[in-house]
Amino acid sequence: MSTVGVRAVQLAGFLTLWGLGGEPGVAWAGEGSGEHGLLAGISISILAATVLASLAAWLKQPLILAYIAAGVVVGPQIGFAWITNKGDIETIAEIGLILLLFMIGLELDLKKTKESGKSLIITGILQFVLCTALGLGFFLLLGFSLGGTAPVKIEILGTPVLGGPYDGYYLAACLALSSTTIVVKLLYEKFELDTLAGRLTLGVLVFQDLWAIVLLGLQPNLADPQVWVILGSFAKGAGLVAVSLLVSKYGLGYLFTRIAKRPELVLVASLGWCFLVAGSADYLDLSMEMGALIAGVAISTFPYSLDIIGKIINIRDFFITLFFVALGMVIPNPFQSPGLLGLAALVAVFLVATRFLVIVPLLYGLKNGLRISLLTAINLSQLSEFALVIATIGRKSDYQHIGPDLMTLIIFVFVMTSVASTYMIKYSQELTGWLRRGVMALGIKPLGEPREEAQEEEAKDIALLGFYRVASAFLAEIEDAKPQLRDKLVVVDFNPEVYQGLRKGGVKVVYGDISNLPTLHHANLKHAKVIISTITDDILVGTDNEKLLSQIRDLAPQAKVIVTAERPSRAMELYGAGADYVLRPNQATAVQLLPVLDLLLQGKEAAVREEEIKKLSRREEILD
Repeated sequence: MSTVGVRAVQLAGFLTLWGLGGEPGVAWAGEGSGEHGLLAGISISILAATVLASLAAWLKQPLILAYIAAGVVVGPQIGFAWITNKGDIETIAEIGLILLLFMIGLELDLKKTKESGKSLIITGILQFVLCTALGLGFFLLLGFSLGGTAPVKIEILGTPVLGGPYDGYYLAACLALSSTTIVVKLLYEKFELDTLAGRLTLGVLVFQDLWAIVLLGLQPNLADPQVWVILGSFAKGAGLVAVSLLVSKYGLGYLFTRIAKRPELVLVASLGWCFLVAGSADYLDLSMEMGALIAGVAISTFPYSLDIIGKIINIRDFFITLFFVALGMVIPNPFQSPGLLGLAALVAVFLVATRFLVIVPLLYGLKNGLRISLLTAINLSQLSEFALVIATIGRKSDYQHIGPDLMTLIIFVFVMTSVASTYMIKYSQELTGWLRRGVMALGIKPLGEPREEAQEEEAKDIALLGFYRVASAFLAEIEDAKPQLRDKLVVVDFNPEVYQGLRKGGVKVVYGDISNLPTLHHANLKHAKVIISTITDDILVGTDNEKLLSQIRDLAPQAKVIVTAERPSRAMELYGAGADYVLRPNQATAVQLLPVLDLLLQGKEAAVREEEIKKLSRREEILD
């Protein structure tokens, strides 16, 4: 079976397996009610997620767990059954996954990923193979079936299990895959995607997606795998990558340059590109998520990528919230299967153990250091949502590869590892330190950790947020009076002419909307000593100087902040909000004008005029 339709059953498929897919005699709230049922379901989901997420934030707990809990509360399995028709919500949640993979592609720095070369490739290939091999041995010892023709009733550690002929294979393969959704969201929130451990984690996840495609190609003919089907999938994937990169280089670059002054058009064009490539992938029998990843990578080198990320993140978070709520809706009632719950706990522990047994030795042996090896293993210690898709297909009536209890077991393991991994990643630094001391106590020595973290670009001391007339004049003053400050300066603005002009002049510039906090973070402003906004509120779009001041205080609390006001009363408000200095262009103009007036009254207008013309003749500004 190809991957066409796999996304449609990603959640809806295993809902059907649990009797939630429109079985006779089941009444569905909102079924047949069109958009009203959809809107009601979304409203209930978002309201429940908001309430529980607020409680989780107050308790300082991960928000992902609150979203899953919201699904449990509103769903029919354990909760109040306020939502029973989840098909529409799952479709919307799928959009969240596509946007998530698109953002991953935008975040990928191919040059830095290439620097991880050997470590990434070897670990990406061997992690799945070795984890699957360990799984096969483990599940064979437990008594799971590794071949046969019919569902079987077996007893595993005293627990009766209604299984299928290929239970061991499915469990071993599924447990080798980790969750892209959970990992990327948590690492993004911790700003760790661009660390060495983050890049290695993302690289392994990409290889796991490729392995998942192999599994999907094997499933229809598990007894007689068709090699040509697998090779065809890889060939189509390579072709899509090549075409996307060519279109990006020779077509999209020109388009984005033309619309770059309109950030909203950049966002719309980016989303259009994302769904075009994702749709093309689906047409080629590849996963839409892989297409979205390719679309992101294809434009990741554009200067506009940071601005796109800053704008998409809020849209993505809405859809991802619905994804986790929908996931919570399908969690089975654990009290109905206490034996399976205990077995799932054992399997979850085994999954986490295999990550450390495989990933740590591989990365450590490839000279990545003990700390990076442990961090990468921690990041990947959960079951993938893709495993649910694979298991769902294996449970279909025309396959019957696995039994119904195996589906319950896999869902339990997914939930357990998702919850545990959320805390593991949140406290990964502390956990790594504890594990590192334990490993060193066994006699394993650190390697000097030469590649512990990604080499961040050198942080600049001075940041200019927005680049208009005052900033242009200020840069010219720096060039004339203190040229050594130019190398300590970074500018953030979304004017493509400014971007090109500053780059030609050797000034570091980041394309992006200064109203987006993620843009400011990716501009690496957290270590800046002085951050300056020279644009008045009436020109700023989507923000004002007080909001900028608040964002800067959150991002770089140690920085001295200069903002701009036109009126004295507004300046006092900004000082009250914590500004270190408030620039008043009107006042500065008056201060400059007064001595000129004195000279004119003394009849020295010729000297004044000649001096100013002389200064202007040798002065160059970006915005002339």
